Amino acid sequence: MSTAPPTARAGVLSRAILYAILAVFAIAYLMPLYVMLTTSFKTLDEIHQGNMLALPDNWTIQPWLEAWGSACIGLECNGVHGYFFNSIRIVVPAVLISGLLGAFNGYVLTKWRFRGHRIVFGLILFSCFIPFQIILLPMARVLGILNIANSVTGLVLVHIVYGIGFTTLFFRNYYETFPNELIRAAQLDGAGFFTIFFRILLPASTPIIVVTIIWQFTNVWNDFLFGVSFASGDSAPITVALNNLVNSSTGVKAYNVNMAAAMVAAVPTLIVYILAGKYFLRGLMSGSVKG
Repeated sequence: MSTAPPTARAGVLSRAILYAILAVFAIAYLMPLYVMLTTSFKTLDEIHQGNMLALPDNWTIQPWLEAWGSACIGLECNGVHGYFFNSIRIVVPAVLISGLLGAFNGYVLTKWRFRGHRIVFGLILFSCFIPFQIILLPMARVLGILNIANSVTGLVLVHIVYGIGFTTLFFRNYYETFPNELIRAAQLDGAGFFTIFFRILLPASTPIIVVTIIWQFTNVWNDFLFGVSFASGDSAPITVALNNLVNSSTGVKAYNVNMAAAMVAAVPTLIVYILAGKYFLRGLMSGSVKG
């Protein structure tokens, strides 16, 4: 009767220990999400019993209806549904425009080099390290001059401007590894600036496009500082509405409604990472952090 060699047994044991440690960290990391989800289906009386980890005894979707705005509390009909669509109206154009501009910048800085291109890239890269707080007053002034302050359009512009530095960094480093021979061959065949970009580079940029979309989507959707600084009322994004919902509660805190609203705000980001998470890692490995 043969037995496994000591080295094989040691390898199995070390792998089991590693998986056990990873499982512990995964449980600890996902525990807040579990508490939020279960609390959102509980009644207030059950929540006040204090057992956060217990599953609901009486499942109810009333907190979700109240959080979304489909149900009323007394004479008030509050909810985050309008602000949820505000965030969609902000995130879609901001991600698409900043991504396209970043792709053009990366294309020019790598395949159509000009004198001083390194200085230009350094200045763009520097914008990635500027704290949000520094640009609040200048940006507020710009939005006032353009007459788009306190509007969804103004927030779109803010996120486009702040995101160009990151998108340019991603595409520039990706295109740096793209063969220059293909560009020269296309030029010899008579292809121009836009033809090369749209017919050659952009179709081959799927990995970095996914990285850019996920990065920008996460930053724009989860932004609070710009939203609370440059928008209010009906033009506010969902993060601001969520903060207002939690802080406007009087008397007994409706923790179930607050948790349901937080889950509503988190669902789009979760969906993006679930559907495109593996492509995000592939994109990073395919050149977005090189150079």
